[in-house]
Amino acid sequence: MHPLEFMSQTLLDKVWQAHTVRTLPNGATQLLIGTHLIHEVTSPQAFGMLRDLGLKVLYPKRTFATVDHIVPTDERVEPFSDELADAMIKALRKNCEESGITFFDLPTGKQGIVHIVGPEQGITQPGTTIACGDSHTSTHGAFGAIAFGIGTSQVRDVLATQTMALHKPKVRRINVNGKLAPGVYAKDVILHIIRKLGVNGGLGYAYEYGGTTFDAFTQEERMTVCNMSIEGGARVGYVNPDETTFEYLKGRPYSPKGGEWDAAVARWKAIASDHDASYDDVVTYDAAEIAPTVTWGINPGQAMFIHEKVPFPNEVPEKDRATAEEALAHMNLTSGVPIKGTKVDVAFLGSCTNGRLSDLQEVAKHLKGRKVREGVKAIVVPGSQGVASVAESMGLAEIFRDAGFEWRGAGCSMCLGMNPDKLVGDQLCASSSNRNFKGRQGSPTGRTMLMSPLMVAAAAVTGEISDAREVFGVN
Repeated sequence: MHPLEFMSQTLLDKVWQAHTVRTLPNGATQLLIGTHLIHEVTSPQAFGMLRDLGLKVLYPKRTFATVDHIVPTDERVEPFSDELADAMIKALRKNCEESGITFFDLPTGKQGIVHIVGPEQGITQPGTTIACGDSHTSTHGAFGAIAFGIGTSQVRDVLATQTMALHKPKVRRINVNGKLAPGVYAKDVILHIIRKLGVNGGLGYAYEYGGTTFDAFTQEERMTVCNMSIEGGARVGYVNPDETTFEYLKGRPYSPKGGEWDAAVARWKAIASDHDASYDDVVTYDAAEIAPTVTWGINPGQAMFIHEKVPFPNEVPEKDRATAEEALAHMNLTSGVPIKGTKVDVAFLGSCTNGRLSDLQEVAKHLKGRKVREGVKAIVVPGSQGVASVAESMGLAEIFRDAGFEWRGAGCSMCLGMNPDKLVGDQLCASSSNRNFKGRQGSPTGRTMLMSPLMVAAAAVTGEISDAREVFGVN
């Protein structure tokens, strides 16, 4: 028996140990990647590199593909008018066909954002290693997987060898305890954590989320938090698997079936962190102290509660003041003025952070009978065709359309400026996505404020940054 097996371990320790092929001379681990997810943007060059090297995909059954970043959400008939989008989907289709890779293509009804498709198909499972050429792969950690984003050359490595070189991170345990107040959501929790720890606070770490708040979270709420771990500088974010995880996965297309299910659950329970595991750092937050949160700047750490005022640069730590000044100038905000009441031009509901069925259900419940404010462009983009199909059958699409939202096809949409859904000029967007960087939504002068889906809806119906609790009577 390996001596480490006698020691108390974190989930990261257990999964890392189980997937270690060898330790490389530079101290990095050659890590087996159990599941590889690809999309149309970071894979074409990787396949091209394989061809140049005369190599084939080693284990095609361990790779799954979808199209999401560049695919139009309002035009679903091919050929696409966007020539780059059309070329990319054709290239992915060809590469998957030649390599024997499963592709959740547009006609399948299973297409969508890669980090929503993986979980809803049951491909994402506890105790596995998952890699994808997309930074928000940390989403899959909500299932007790060790999941991380990789670059194109690493996509090549995984396609060719099913392994990659990686240094093992330290582990920070982040506890959130207590019950969230009405109108406060998982998105507010992760924005609060990043605000407190900083956008570089997680460098060199994996974040293990726990505490009574996470114990009570749904699987989709856990996904929202893990999704934005990367925004806090962490390479990985995960939640230990429990009955909530197992119930979510049961019966999904790629989940174990029959007797294999019971054996899988037993393995998944064993992979959770030991109750007496030690961590490199531990921080704890009180859920009751978290209020609806919005960003005011140009990174996700520049966040504030809805009832607060825009900060003065001298109110932030000295190391962050230059960025604060840059952010205030770009966002055209005035220090000392309440953030509430800031005029909004666009409202975007979607993305791998908040484009799931539960997000749409929560908003529709409060939006019914309300109207989008004149002059506001509001769009809702389901995270997958599966989400869209169920939402439409439940009448959610009709509620959004009646309110004045555009109901779109599945894709990344306005989360990033890689498709036709872009900001124009210096438009300000209330967004349920994950990044508020300059130019992220397609316009170099466009402005993005991140918030929960219900806060996006509140901004849409009032035309300004508003407290959703007041707008919709949430209490």
